[in-house]
Amino acid sequence: MDHRRLILLLVFFLSLVMLWDGWLKYSRPPVQPAATAAAGSTGGAVPTPSAGLAPGAPALPAAQAASAAPRVKVVTDVLRAEISAEGGSIVRLELEKHKATNDRSRGFLLLDDGERHFYAAESGLIGTGLPNHRTTYALPAGEQVLKDGEDSLVLRLEAPEQNGVKVAKVLTFHRGSYLVDVSYEIANAGAEPLKAHAYFQFTRDGKAAEQVEAFGVTTFTGPAFFTDAAKFQKVQFEEIAEGKAKFAKNASDGWVAMVQHYFVGAWLPAAGVEREFFARKVGGDLYSAGAILPVSDVAPGASGKAEARLYVGPQEQDKLEGIAPGLDLVVDYGWLTVIAAPLFWVLSWLHKLTGNWGWAIILVTVALKAVFFPLSAASYKSMAKMRVLGPRLQRMKELYGNDKAKMQQEMMNLYRTEKINPLGGCLPILVQIPVFIALYWVLLGSVEMRQAPWLGWIQDLSAKDPYFILPIIMGVSMLVQMKLNPTPPDPIQAKVMMAMPVVFTFMFLWFPSGLVLYWVVNNVLSIAQQWQITRMIEGAKSGAKAA
Repeated sequence: MDHRRLILLLVFFLSLVMLWDGWLKYSRPPVQPAATAAAGSTGGAVPTPSAGLAPGAPALPAAQAASAAPRVKVVTDVLRAEISAEGGSIVRLELEKHKATNDRSRGFLLLDDGERHFYAAESGLIGTGLPNHRTTYALPAGEQVLKDGEDSLVLRLEAPEQNGVKVAKVLTFHRGSYLVDVSYEIANAGAEPLKAHAYFQFTRDGKAAEQVEAFGVTTFTGPAFFTDAAKFQKVQFEEIAEGKAKFAKNASDGWVAMVQHYFVGAWLPAAGVEREFFARKVGGDLYSAGAILPVSDVAPGASGKAEARLYVGPQEQDKLEGIAPGLDLVVDYGWLTVIAAPLFWVLSWLHKLTGNWGWAIILVTVALKAVFFPLSAASYKSMAKMRVLGPRLQRMKELYGNDKAKMQQEMMNLYRTEKINPLGGCLPILVQIPVFIALYWVLLGSVEMRQAPWLGWIQDLSAKDPYFILPIIMGVSMLVQMKLNPTPPDPIQAKVMMAMPVVFTFMFLWFPSGLVLYWVVNNVLSIAQQWQITRMIEGAKSGAKAA
């Protein structure tokens, strides 16, 4: 099998992938509008700790239907949030430094009250008369803004007093951070000791975030859990609905997250505190995933506290690991993580040098080309020698055109005599395929690449070229490469090979422009290397004939 057949096979498999992707889209059930999902918003009951975590703990009845509760707005330098009086839940949150996909005049909407999704960060206490995520809190008046010179903004919400127990939910926002400290301050003025649990959960619809599918590749949207023993565990919404979700339920460490393309929300209880993770369907297309924590008994006249940190922001890899162990694992590079992760590390290092992800991609392409230079050189030498043998192969075709077996035998004898390996041209392509796929995942899964400009018309390296200029340049460079290769003796095969640039140009029209940029630079470097090797070998052959 020579390199032409390998390319044909590659095109064949890519075509199968595209057909599979099209069939999936065709056969997918119609998406329900956001309003349908939001109709039952916050309709879930309060979670109940298991007997193992809370012996004798009473279960609370399901809450009543949601109501249009008042909200208070919180504005910091990196986010704009809305907190509902109902449960003190964060029901809407925009990221100021990450713009919306289709409207860059506004921030990306992560927590959503029904504009496109339903997605809220909720919490509460479990115990008789204690406030949960359906309790109405008293809100401070007016918009709360983190002022210049302030490092944090504290929002204090008071719950109605019940049986002599006062509870305040306190949310602390920090400058330059997507972390929110959420705590419950409990003052027991009653006559009985207080036994309670705290829960922290996300409630979200089951629809995927943004458009994340391309050529059969789909990024994950759904809950994820991490414990030191069980490590990172992703759970599909469908598994929750069918009662088949498998993840570690109890641990003294770890976190629960709601993962989506580029962004993540995560509840991060302190290490050393026993917790019970849960995931459940709460009605319609709504799912809740969270953790239940025990609260130390609060004696009459004493006070207690329950707390957890909340992260709602981008999947910035250089920061996630420092926030909580394993949190960087929410960045999904698929099955080629072993290549994609170091590739992103190199890209990040080059980005620090150049200040632009596009130039970083170009430099990493040059570096990869240098690493594979000996391999490519051997391949191009093989093809250059075959190009020199073109006239002799043509004569064989004239002599043995009707005898395929004889033709193949004579060709193999000729390759053996001239010390040519017809498989030599395959290896560089085989080596590049996993790198190409890994880079595709890096561009697809790294929020750092999202809306990252290169120059001119390329304003988002993770999106397709809006004017298809790079794919066309890629097609032209591929055509030049074809011209440098030896012409196949079979006319039909020669026509198929010349059609390859057109086929590849069509496929690359919808690839991320950063990926097409990588392929263009790689082609240009390959052309230069192949042209020089071909010129040297043909020159040496001409010199030998002249002598």
